Amino acid sequence: MNKLIKVSNQEDIFLHYQGTPIETLLKYHNLKQPFENHLKAKILIGMCMDNRKQLKLPNNFAYILRSGGGNLRYSEFKISYAIALGGVKSIALIGHNNCGMVNLESKKEKFIKGLVENAGWNIEQAEEHFNTCSPMFEIKDEIEFLLSETKRLRKKYPNILVAPLFYKIEDNLLYLVKED
Repeated sequence: MNKLIKVSNQEDIFLHYQGTPIETLLKYHNLKQPFENHLKAKILIGMCMDNRKQLKLPNNFAYILRSGGGNLRYSEFKISYAIALGGVKSIALIGHNNCGMVNLESKKEKFIKGLVENAGWNIEQAEEHFNTCSPMFEIKDEIEFLLSETKRLRKKYPNILVAPLFYKIEDNLLYLVKED
């Protein structure tokens, strides 16, 4: 967690994000900047589907994609749509602590039991589903995954500003991530 920089005032925002939608996102969410009216999205935000995270944003400011762990590997067409047709030039990729996609193997029994009890699946179906899909979504470390996904997206979309941010569940704030 020593890679995280708390954003408590405008001076904390990295210079290369100033004057961009990344700065505006941080000002809206962390610094409680009054909302402006936006006619179209300025940014695409990729973040985890976790229900404990809620961003403070005005309408029309952002496209938001939510998936387990903030894993956007299977959302590239949607990203491309936001860039090509929506005109966004910035992506905020937001990871968070205590992510449920970390150490999925430890949740296997509970996952299977939940599908059997709640979805009406049989044990074999639920186990096959877990074994097939969990490797695609497993995250070893939230920050390491966030940084690797940031690098992957930068390579795929070289003209787009991609910023790794981190949401701490304890204080509901976004943090900048120092990259090596």
